[in-house]
Amino acid sequence: MRRREVVAGLIAGPALWSAAAWAQPAPQRARRIGVLMSAPDNDPEYVANLNAFQQRLEELGWSRGRNVQIDLRWGGGGQAQVHRGAVELVGLAPDVLIAPGSAAAGPALQATRSIPVVFMIVPDPVGAGFVESLSRPGGNATGFASFDYSIGGKWVELLKDITPSLRRVGVLRDPDITAGIGQWSVIQAVAPLMGLEPSPINVRVASDVEQAIRGLAQAGNAGLIITSGAGPFRHRDLIVRLAAEHQLPAIYYAKTFVTSGGLISFGADRMDHFRRAAEYAHRILNGESPADLPVQSPAKYELVLNLKTAKALGLALPQSLLARADEGTDPRHLSLCSFPNIQGGGSLWLGLRAPRHGRWLAMRSNPPGR
Repeated sequence: MRRREVVAGLIAGPALWSAAAWAQPAPQRARRIGVLMSAPDNDPEYVANLNAFQQRLEELGWSRGRNVQIDLRWGGGGQAQVHRGAVELVGLAPDVLIAPGSAAAGPALQATRSIPVVFMIVPDPVGAGFVESLSRPGGNATGFASFDYSIGGKWVELLKDITPSLRRVGVLRDPDITAGIGQWSVIQAVAPLMGLEPSPINVRVASDVEQAIRGLAQAGNAGLIITSGAGPFRHRDLIVRLAAEHQLPAIYYAKTFVTSGGLISFGADRMDHFRRAAEYAHRILNGESPADLPVQSPAKYELVLNLKTAKALGLALPQSLLARADEGTDPRHLSLCSFPNIQGGGSLWLGLRAPRHGRWLAMRSNPPGR
């Protein structure tokens, strides 16, 4: 069996994505799910998310080796490999195709307009042409949008609150997707209102990213905003390293950057997207049409801070950030936990629901060991 069909390094157990489990023969008359990934097969975040997807499927009554077969294709070799994987999966005639991220959803929908496609972590599914509207997708695709473009204003606000002396901000974006342009447009409009001069940094090749970040650092009083896209995700280790080398405070769209040593992230709970995708797959396998399943917004946002990185940058966590609690909010709607294993030391995790009326729902916590 080919390497990209095997997920390595997981906790042993029949319910998880292990090589032994993949070796099990497919049952007769099993329903078939294809999963198309744009990440490499050793990416820890996506491996964990796949576990969450499978576990939710099992809770809904779908078990590999009994009534469902799951075919998996990874895209560690870049977009060309993702496109090949999409064509291969479509050739297997799955009952539903799962495609996390625009980098996977786009090739999936290019490969088929008849097989149901469930996407996740897509910032602008309407602008990307994946669906006709959020409430009535209208075609063979539906899924879960990762955020509204207005989140770009929150990224600016957070970065400025943590580092009030900032005067410049470099905005790393994927210029090849609609969402890269949309996120930049909001940040470009909001940043001057907070005394920041924004400049776009297109993320295509590593050398260009290095040169742009070096130039920004030399200008002084600068920070970074890393927007959602396959390019920033693919180069995340490089971006986190450059931010540390040049002492640049940076805010990221996803937690995985902070677990790699980045300063702060604010974005949708991506693992929750995978769980909810399993629920849509369940409904499609039971006969519902993706055209009738509305595209859903995030149910929960995450704010993650790496305290050791903040200390290395000489930053104190502002009380104004910790004090942003929504008064009168039912406490059952807030979740709180810590991540003691974040690289480089302690961290603070604040469980949030989607912002309402521009307010933030947050809860204060002490980091592990404090």
